[in-house]
Amino acid sequence: MEFLPYLIVCPLVFIAGFVDAIAGGGGLISLPAYLIAGVPVHMAIGTNKLSACMGTALATIRYGKTGYIPLKLAPFAVAFALTGSTIGAELALLLDDGVFKIIMLFILPLTAAYVLFGKGVNASEGAQPLPFLKAVLITVAVAFFIGMYDGFYGPGTGTFMILFLVGAAKLRLSEANGLSKVMNLSTNIAALAVYLFNGKVIYPLGLTAGAFCLLGSYLGTRLFTKNGAKVAKPIILTVLSIFFVKTVLELVQGS
Repeated sequence: MEFLPYLIVCPLVFIAGFVDAIAGGGGLISLPAYLIAGVPVHMAIGTNKLSACMGTALATIRYGKTGYIPLKLAPFAVAFALTGSTIGAELALLLDDGVFKIIMLFILPLTAAYVLFGKGVNASEGAQPLPFLKAVLITVAVAFFIGMYDGFYGPGTGTFMILFLVGAAKLRLSEANGLSKVMNLSTNIAALAVYLFNGKVIYPLGLTAGAFCLLGSYLGTRLFTKNGAKVAKPIILTVLSIFFVKTVLELVQGS
């Protein structure tokens, strides 16, 4: 067993869990962590899904107990999230590592710009609720398309879901948070199933990192501050920058 990937991945996934608990966006750290450690792209995505499932399941249970999950919308959201994520994961497996890295060179600056300049949930919070049918249609569209993104790549999924559920579906922030956890758990499970079926998961690394993610999430929840986003942004941008430079160097060396 090689221990270097554990020494790189586990601390960063711990930080990802901590950051996700205080400000969201932990996936922007956890997936690059696997790739920085030298795990092949598809193995990295699949293994990250395993550790992500552990953290998301715990968060979903917590939101369910608090009553924040809108049960009338949840079944529709789950069905379309599962479908979209499965399609996204299957599409990802069709691309070889080199092509995927080129795609990530475009995705990374966009996600970094979002983290740096994004304003998060704003005036849409507290807006007049939509009629149920319209809310369902918007919710399933969010579940399907962001679910497809999560199956294909994934970082930032939970944050994007919340923004669209509040901004477009006009859900209360608490309901958007709860529903996003159910949707994100569904997308993680669907993508994980695809990667498991194709032998793209490193079980020992994923389970160990998942334990670190849970610990980071627990401490992040306990130490939550209103200035969480200010703490999270430089951490996320640092990891994304390291990953971006590493990806560029690998592409240059391989050309």
